[in-house]
Amino acid sequence: MSLMKSLARVAAGVLVAKGMSTMMKNRTQSQQTAGRTTSRRSGGGLLDELTRGSQSQGGSGGGLGDLLGGILGGNTSSGGAGTGRRYGGPNSTGATGGLGGILDQLTNGARGGSSSTSGGGLGGILDQLTGGAKTTRTGQSGGGIGDLLGGLLGGAAAGSLANKGAQQQNDASFGELLNDSLSNGGEPEVAPTPEQNAVAGLMLRAMIQAAKADGKIDDAEKERLMGQLGDLDDEERQFIREQMAAPVDAKALASDVPDGLGPQVYLMSVMAIDFDSQEEAQYLHQLAQALGIQPQTINQIHEKIGVQNLYS
Repeated sequence: MSLMKSLARVAAGVLVAKGMSTMMKNRTQSQQTAGRTTSRRSGGGLLDELTRGSQSQGGSGGGLGDLLGGILGGNTSSGGAGTGRRYGGPNSTGATGGLGGILDQLTNGARGGSSSTSGGGLGGILDQLTGGAKTTRTGQSGGGIGDLLGGLLGGAAAGSLANKGAQQQNDASFGELLNDSLSNGGEPEVAPTPEQNAVAGLMLRAMIQAAKADGKIDDAEKERLMGQLGDLDDEERQFIREQMAAPVDAKALASDVPDGLGPQVYLMSVMAIDFDSQEEAQYLHQLAQALGIQPQTINQIHEKIGVQNLYS
């Protein structure tokens, strides 16, 4: 199973395990509280879409997992992904709806501000995540693809995990692949590149770190999370277990995040937070500082998801 599929499973599984209802309740309370530093603009955001979808679902078939997968994957009432276009091809700017659309928007912003457009640095990794022609960079060493994957995955069997279910190049954005996997609950139609898999692994690390920020992931929660992953092999399960056992350390996580990927990693961290403890807010603050993200940008990310702002 590719790490892209694992990320899609965890993105839904963590939301269930950490209490989607709590996040939605806090969102409503923040809208009703006037003059509080945690208030935010009304309307918009991924949780608004989930709320509307839950209300319209009523007694119809399917469950929370189907609802999460559909809306997080950018599905509209017509059944399409985002604008109805699953993959945009070599000239695509990425996904336009759901969680993948938000991630691609953030990546496009970072990519537009980079002077590097090729090679193994910022431009190289961002080119692998956004729509556009992809390049093959195999056989590199000494700061090349092997070191990059090792850093993103925290050094855990980097090359092997990143190459599972992968192809060396494609014309799909990270967000398009993630939306597809979220929508169908399985592998994306287009196989990810090793770089895209490695970034999915990095985002898995981020979500698990954030979910542990309040110190309340117990054995039952761990089991529920692992149960969402289904057909993982031993190596993949070991990677997840290592991340669950690792100490919560925002600075250590941030040190493995390539320039340009900070907002995306922060967004995935927010997705795993309940917003019901000071420890969680403090963790997000530490992560934002370690990633060098300005408070205004942090609040914008919160608004994209539909949760209370971190800063006044």
